[in-house]
Amino acid sequence: MQVSDTRIQGAREHNLQAVDVVLPRNQLICLTGVSGSGKSSLAFDTLFAEGQRRYVESLSSFARHFIGQMPKPDVDAISGLTPSISISQKTAGRNPRSTVGTITEIYDFLRVLYARVGTGYCPECSKPITAQTREQIISNIMQLERGTAFSVLAPVIRGQKGEYRDLFDDLVKQGYIRVRIDGQIHELTKPPALNRRLRHHIEVVIDRLKATDAVRPRLSEAVDLALRLGEGDLIISVGDGGKSPNHPDKVYSSDYACTHCNLSFPAPTPQLFSFNSPQGMCTGCDGLGQMFSFDPALMVPNPAKSFQEGCFEILGNWKKLGRWKRHIYKGVSDTVGRERDWEPDYLLSTPWQDLTQQARDVLLWGTGTMHITYTWRGGHSPMKYGGQFEGIIPELKTKYGSSKSRIQMRRLERYMNTILCPECFGQRLVPQARNMLIESSHPQFAEDPQQSLPAVCKLSVKDAVSFFSEMQFDSNSALIAEEPLKEIRNRLGFLVNVGLEYLTLDRTAPTL
Repeated sequence: MQVSDTRIQGAREHNLQAVDVVLPRNQLICLTGVSGSGKSSLAFDTLFAEGQRRYVESLSSFARHFIGQMPKPDVDAISGLTPSISISQKTAGRNPRSTVGTITEIYDFLRVLYARVGTGYCPECSKPITAQTREQIISNIMQLERGTAFSVLAPVIRGQKGEYRDLFDDLVKQGYIRVRIDGQIHELTKPPALNRRLRHHIEVVIDRLKATDAVRPRLSEAVDLALRLGEGDLIISVGDGGKSPNHPDKVYSSDYACTHCNLSFPAPTPQLFSFNSPQGMCTGCDGLGQMFSFDPALMVPNPAKSFQEGCFEILGNWKKLGRWKRHIYKGVSDTVGRERDWEPDYLLSTPWQDLTQQARDVLLWGTGTMHITYTWRGGHSPMKYGGQFEGIIPELKTKYGSSKSRIQMRRLERYMNTILCPECFGQRLVPQARNMLIESSHPQFAEDPQQSLPAVCKLSVKDAVSFFSEMQFDSNSALIAEEPLKEIRNRLGFLVNVGLEYLTLDRTAPTL
């Protein structure tokens, strides 16, 4: 049976003025015209709308009850029309935080899977994270310098939205006096009004103590109470309890800690694996994996030169640095050289291209918390003092951020570029999340069966299907992983079926 052409008579939708047109069957038809001439009104609001309406009318009354009545377009007659579909074209998102994994929601199920059945390893020593006993926690706290004032806190709210007025009332009834909200200490009798749309961190102040030999019984009682109220976690804050950049909090956990390094970690949650959450995003790049910063390749145009020969064009040669700067770099070279058994002046006299990456990072990004001994010879006798070295790039970033001179900013921008984050190396997540592993029993991954979440996201969709096709868990973990694995496999299978098996889950949306 031959189907006749589609005939439209008296189309008056929007800008259409009683248009009559015949559309031939089995032809590719392109509608052209100036803006506002009625192209979309004819294609979508007339042809597609009438085709959909007729299709819905062909369904049973029971089905139409759920779909609802569809309006008839303003047209006299349409003949030769069959059920129609409309394919809407839209550009990919431009948000650099969106990836193939987040767009398809595969990443959401991966976060749940890793949080619930992943095996944690210490970021420092790579040993499995195990439970930390109560005695180990107390012994570690007792190592504080004698006379140090500290507070024992129990975390009760971690990055959740709400006003928590009922919580404050309950804590008052339980006899607690103080609470730390978003880093500030408040009296529970006069708690601040919290914005219910913002995420808050709330910790109850269990006790305020001073490190002495006689404090152990009272500390033991405070630790027991904090672990019970904090569901296995407690926080030690040096000082009056408020957050201080000079004395960062130390977290202890009876469930999740590295007994070898005496480091405790919060219990893993899906938010810990989200690079869009403050709990999971890398603090160096805010979860982007990249950052606009000073590029070593631009800063060192001639890697055949050493630091003393002026390999850093932005700093100049050794003489231009001045006596004060020279004694700082000399102190770093001597202290780190002794620590790592380097040859004398290895850091300063070796050509940049011959330095190890570890040595380069010392100059570029600093020495962290390492104590550096500096020797100043500007007075009558040498003077030694200690301190830390923040590195060339952090120092230049501070200078760039505080500069009000447009000329100076443009000069510094010559050496800046979008670079890989030096803290997470593009993996976007905090160290704890990067060291949670899941094991696959597929033969393709026999050499390296355990993979982290960032490593899985770097796999192609085809390889990810293989990774999740064969997994072994104990009976309890298998029950927990059943639903997330089902969703992950289904969505990966869909991407393969539509021919997108070559994509990686960490590919950002702007590149699609």
